[in-house]
Amino acid sequence: MEPHLLRTFVAVARGGSFSAAAGRLGFTQSAVSQHVATLEARLGVPLLHRRPVRPTDAGARLLEHAEAILLRIDAARADIARLAGAPADTVAVGASPLAAPRLAAALAEARAQLPRLYVTVTVAGRARVVEAVTTGELDLGLVDSVVAPSDPLRAPSLGLLAAVGVAEDPLAVTLAADHPLAARTGLRLAELVDAWWIDAPDAGAPLGQLRDAAGTDGFRPLLRYDGADVAALLALVAAGHGLAVLPRTALDEAPGVAAVPLTEPRVVHRTELVHAP
Repeated sequence: MEPHLLRTFVAVARGGSFSAAAGRLGFTQSAVSQHVATLEARLGVPLLHRRPVRPTDAGARLLEHAEAILLRIDAARADIARLAGAPADTVAVGASPLAAPRLAAALAEARAQLPRLYVTVTVAGRARVVEAVTTGELDLGLVDSVVAPSDPLRAPSLGLLAAVGVAEDPLAVTLAADHPLAARTGLRLAELVDAWWIDAPDAGAPLGQLRDAAGTDGFRPLLRYDGADVAALLALVAAGHGLAVLPRTALDEAPGVAAVPLTEPRVVHRTELVHAP
């Protein structure tokens, strides 16, 4: 399975369109169709339904493998480029939104050693930061997660990178200031399973992580926020659209928001620096 065929298949499967994949990859639509047909012929099984465009069962299974294979290829290319390249006087750093406040101090230390170092900073979702460091688009990344104290972050794609713990911070449940639970001195996740939540996978603690921590399938979202601006998420909380869990360090002087310490389960907000090994 040639990488270019896999890359075309992934673009079509994820985009749901042969024409959109052609535009993204810089191919003609007929070339994209030929790539997919060639891959199907070599594997002896249909990979995509055509109307509408979506993966077959075999295509869905291949998609899982293909993305991991392509990521590994990109990581190998980036690793060789780093070995062959001259020492850089620029550095590209990425951070997930809740890890971004830790960047300033880390960059100050780097500048003390290399005062003429030129730095670019990108704030993006956790998965995007890890992928960009893996492929060499970013030199370093700061990412975060909700874990048990002293536990490392867990994600399959992190296996290609080295990681160093930077900080662990306590977590708080954020509620509108007039919420009935706002005056509590502590809250347990088990008390909040049936509450309405804001699903903010990048700007707050992902609901999936809270479900894992509490051992439940609760935490129903009333609203989804796909942005990376923590202040915008807190504004939604203040307006009563739902609850969110954030590190206490992200909650200084948030108007209209009450932050109640999360007491159970015993989890923390962990930030790690990820880089090529």
